[in-house]
Amino acid sequence: MNFIRITIGALLGAAVTLGLFYLMPLLIAMADSSLDEKPATKIADITMPDREIETNLKEAKPDKPDDPEEPPPDLDQPDIEAEVNPDALNMTPQISADVNIGLGSGLGTGDGEYLPIVKVAPMYPRRANSRGVEGYCTVEYTVTKNGSIRDAVAVDCVPSGYFERTSVKAATKFKYKPRVIDGEAIEVLGVQNRFTYELEQ
Repeated sequence: MNFIRITIGALLGAAVTLGLFYLMPLLIAMADSSLDEKPATKIADITMPDREIETNLKEAKPDKPDDPEEPPPDLDQPDIEAEVNPDALNMTPQISADVNIGLGSGLGTGDGEYLPIVKVAPMYPRRANSRGVEGYCTVEYTVTKNGSIRDAVAVDCVPSGYFERTSVKAATKFKYKPRVIDGEAIEVLGVQNRFTYELEQ
């Protein structure tokens, strides 16, 4: 069955090919011969004039400006007299941070070689300042081997909800001389510092 189909296809292909070969010369013979009789159009020749290109390798540099003979005179500073009120500039309320250090664990009851080096005063909370609230806050923390502060937490603050955040933030900036035993620095747990907040009267 397939052989018959292939044979028929081959015969049809051969017939189409022979028909095309016969048709192509016929189409050429039937073409308009007047197209070939038109004279060819000549394109004008384009010539470019010869030009010499000059290359300037040594470009003249501009002359250096002359130095001024005399420098410009100094302008006189205007005399401005202003009265400054020191009390008006000091808008921050007065606070006091006691350096009262309590020892919350047994590790701090020995020699006590650790010493405070840097104490940072806390900022007075804006909400407490606007409401005229005073009080105190005790922060407990650990003095590490390098003298920094770790695990700072507010343990006793009166009134509650005003001074905890600023007190903990200030305590984390403290620096201590670490406690040393037998030539080795050790951590001190349960160190406390009490911050007292008082408004300027």
